[in-house]
Amino acid sequence: MASSSGTSSGSSMLQNSGSEEDVQVLMDQRKRKRMISNRESARRSRMRKQKHLDDLMAQMAELKKENNQIITSVNITSQHYMNIESENSVLRAQADELSNRLQSLNEIASFLNASNGVFAAGDSSSFNEPTDSFFNPLNLSYLNQPIMASAAEMFHY
Repeated sequence: MASSSGTSSGSSMLQNSGSEEDVQVLMDQRKRKRMISNRESARRSRMRKQKHLDDLMAQMAELKKENNQIITSVNITSQHYMNIESENSVLRAQADELSNRLQSLNEIASFLNASNGVFAAGDSSSFNEPTDSFFNPLNLSYLNQPIMASAAEMFHY
């Protein structure tokens, strides 16, 4: 710094150049500090970015695993559905067949009951039927006989 007591111009120049050097040193220090700070900030930014990337990769792996489990579950459920649908088709066909058989048997029973009424109301002297006849209205045990189907017919797939 220049003194107020009047210094020579040479010493003034030294002080100015010293002051400029101090300013330059100070600016270099600030520049170096800023550069170090920027490098540290960039390093932290890269670390955050890498951590975010690692988190996303882990999340992706977890979601892929979950997706595979869901796909497996859907495939198993679809297979169960197809098996049950197939079984239902077989059971529907069997139910239709049994319904048709029952309808036929009901028609036969109705015919037999109607025929027995005709024979009973008619002249018994014109029709000699044996005592153990199929058409004997008192012997309807044949109507109560179960109609058996083989296991192969019942559960044929």
